[in-house]
Amino acid sequence: MMSKHTMPRLQLLLSALAFHFSTALCKLDARASIPGAWSLVQQGTTGVSGMQLAITSETTAIIYDKVEHNPLTVNGHVAWAVELNINTQQVRALNPLSNSWCATGSFLGNGTLVNSGGNPVVITGASGLQGLRLFTPCSTGTCDVYENPTRIRLTSARWYPSSVRIQDGSIIIFGGYVNGGFINNAGMNNPSYEFFPPKNINGFNGLKIPSQFLKDTLNGNHFPNLVLLPDGTLFVSANQQAMILNWQTNTETRLPGIPNGVRISSPFSAGHVLLPLSPSNNYTPEIMICGGSTISDTEAASSISSQAPTSAQCIRMVLNTAGIAKGWAVETMPQGRIMLDMVLLPDGRVMIVNGAQTGVAGYGNVGNQIGQSNADNPAFLPVIYDPAAPAGSRFSTAGLVASTIPRLYHSTATLTPNGTVMLAGSNPNNDVTTVKYPTEYRLEFFSPPYMNVPRPSYTGLPATINYNVSFNLAVTLPANTTNVTVALMDLGFQTHGVHMDQRLVQLVSTLSADKKTLTVHAPPTSSIYPPGPAYLYVVTNSGAPSFGHKTIVGTGASPPVDQAAIANMLANTSGPSAAAQAATFQAMAPSSGEGSDVATAVIPA
Repeated sequence: MMSKHTMPRLQLLLSALAFHFSTALCKLDARASIPGAWSLVQQGTTGVSGMQLAITSETTAIIYDKVEHNPLTVNGHVAWAVELNINTQQVRALNPLSNSWCATGSFLGNGTLVNSGGNPVVITGASGLQGLRLFTPCSTGTCDVYENPTRIRLTSARWYPSSVRIQDGSIIIFGGYVNGGFINNAGMNNPSYEFFPPKNINGFNGLKIPSQFLKDTLNGNHFPNLVLLPDGTLFVSANQQAMILNWQTNTETRLPGIPNGVRISSPFSAGHVLLPLSPSNNYTPEIMICGGSTISDTEAASSISSQAPTSAQCIRMVLNTAGIAKGWAVETMPQGRIMLDMVLLPDGRVMIVNGAQTGVAGYGNVGNQIGQSNADNPAFLPVIYDPAAPAGSRFSTAGLVASTIPRLYHSTATLTPNGTVMLAGSNPNNDVTTVKYPTEYRLEFFSPPYMNVPRPSYTGLPATINYNVSFNLAVTLPANTTNVTVALMDLGFQTHGVHMDQRLVQLVSTLSADKKTLTVHAPPTSSIYPPGPAYLYVVTNSGAPSFGHKTIVGTGASPPVDQAAIANMLANTSGPSAAAQAATFQAMAPSSGEGSDVATAVIPA
């Protein structure tokens, strides 16, 4: 129930949204999809377990793990990051300096991936709690992770934060806490957010900015969900609450809470997605959240069961005046899930994959662990959700094939440029192990039915596409194609079931009479698609997508850099200190489970 002091803010929000959007409820465009059987292949291994995953080019992806005893080494020590060739499954070890365990990631407007936050020292390397790891993709096979904590660092420790790219091409790093463990609490919470590069905004001049929402959503608010909305504000959800954050004024406006007692953020991990944005409904945003748990966030971990049921609830809300007034529409998945991944497909559907049917996220905490896992009963069979279908007929398992590999805690999934869905990871363990459920290195690729039919192709995509411009693509279309749509996609950064920055924007396009030239209009504003990497898919009227070629939306320039804000941040914060870290974590580290091994480097390299 909303408090009285939130009502004026809500009224202001509704007025602002009404200015931008029609008050009519959003209706997504009906989209065709190719029927038939899916296929699944297990192909290749990752060298490090796939805890974090992001597509970095048309042929490559980056994978981050925690520091553990992986079989792959680099520079004489265990490796915890790789560049993966999607086509050949070859891996090249990367050499980050700090522990990326439970970090987040977002791409800047110039295409550089920023991996932020992490974990103290385990085995080797440096503390990652204030880590900022920069990776700029290259075609030479020589690019590596760059770190310089004396100059480039977070303002404070952030374990389990989230991030989002905003309309000037910079990113917001949001939440997290200062010590590891099963669940957040007031003593460990970091209820704040910050910008990279640092900004002088709202009087904070490069320093962290407080968030009441991150206090109100204790305890279960690891990895909150963040989405940039077409009016430039952010949708944020965690635990059982949701809000709109105007980051330009640091104003929080509460939205209707999550229905039916379901908790949606780690360790009660649901999935979320911004449904496709379309010019036909003025890019009206609609949020969808699926899965989670009704377990109390104050219950002792040892009294929770790995067999506890999970939620099958899916909820949708249109973020315009009428949609917010109406609140969440509730649907039901075929089965309950936790730690699920929700992957947007080029045809506008959503693939729900990975996760467990019982238990909670994490390892080493609940009373009846399976091996070390807090969860059991893997959800092997994916589900396809069609957001444009009539209510009651949106979920389907027709043609899908089940995996045999459990994908539980620390699993990932992503759409690839060629249209397959790649799965990696699963490691609900303290270190590399073969117990049930083991540390997982095997890759899998799901191929939708559209991979088996003639598909369109195109050439001529510019390396950068600025806003409000038009460009021509030379297209080759399958026989009987009458029309096409254009899906501009951010494939995002995946970790812990949260897909940072994932986005599908349908662009206005016109097909020539001879069906050989497609004129495409770039996004109209940087809030509809923030400057940064994008993959453009041409989709036929029957639902067959092209290969998704990469471009940069915007000019490709770096985001704004405020040297005075950077100087103030450096002058008023300190970097990671091994001695201070050890003292802090000896006092605060949990006695078992996740976070219990990080007070010192207890495992020899």
